[in-house]
Amino acid sequence: MLDFSTDTLSPEEAERLRSVFEPLTQSVRELMDATARSDADADTVAAAKAEIESATARLRSKQLEKTWGLRFTTEGEWLPWTNAVVGLRNPVAPPLTVVLEATDYVWSEFALGAAYEGPPNHAHGGVCAMILDHVLGEVASNDGTTRFTGTINVKYVRPTPLGKLRAEARIVRTEGFKAYGVAHIADDQGVTIEAEGVFIQPKWARG
Repeated sequence: MLDFSTDTLSPEEAERLRSVFEPLTQSVRELMDATARSDADADTVAAAKAEIESATARLRSKQLEKTWGLRFTTEGEWLPWTNAVVGLRNPVAPPLTVVLEATDYVWSEFALGAAYEGPPNHAHGGVCAMILDHVLGEVASNDGTTRFTGTINVKYVRPTPLGKLRAEARIVRTEGFKAYGVAHIADDQGVTIEAEGVFIQPKWARG
């Protein structure tokens, strides 16, 4: 069983925190990309390093005891703000905005930059697999049933270029506490990576 507690925020407080931290996260994403692409001289890099360390110290002045964890608004909106794929407070997240098209279908259009490179000018295969795992998990739980990854199999059709991409996931069938899904990522030339997975409702959530 997962070790977590559920905290709630009013919609107003959630929006206030969003307005504070989302721009910060975006700035750090820009910093990550700038770091990966920088060809600045040593003095410029050293000055930037000192400024970053100073900013880090200011942010460390007050920290959560653990992570953001599982939080909702009092109206039931899920706030996965430090999630590695969709988190608005996680600079590592691309991030994705997942559109819940139907109870059995979701999609997302997003971009991967230099921070996600594997082969030159292409996305790391593990990053692509993580994204597919996430969208499959979203669609597997889209009917209101909590489900987590049981197994996932990935097929790399061809290298996934950095830049604009689209992910899609759908449920093909459910059997008891299991949901079976398929997903893919595509660029404007077609599918680059496919996945299929089994997502399982944990025992503690089966009532």
